[in-house]
Amino acid sequence: MKFIHYLEKISSVSIYGIASFVIFSSFFIIMLVWALKADKKLIDEIKQIPLNV
Repeated sequence: MKFIHYLEKISSVSIYGIASFVIFSSFFIIMLVWALKADKKLIDEIKQIPLNV
């Protein structure tokens, strides 16, 4: 917990700011990994959804 304590002292960052950054970063990384590992056929189907209406 020392790292959070240092951040709060240096730039007055609260735990909510750090938590929201961690949640955003982890979601972005998970979606990036999914997009890179997803089947290309599935990506093509998803890409055509707006045009199939």
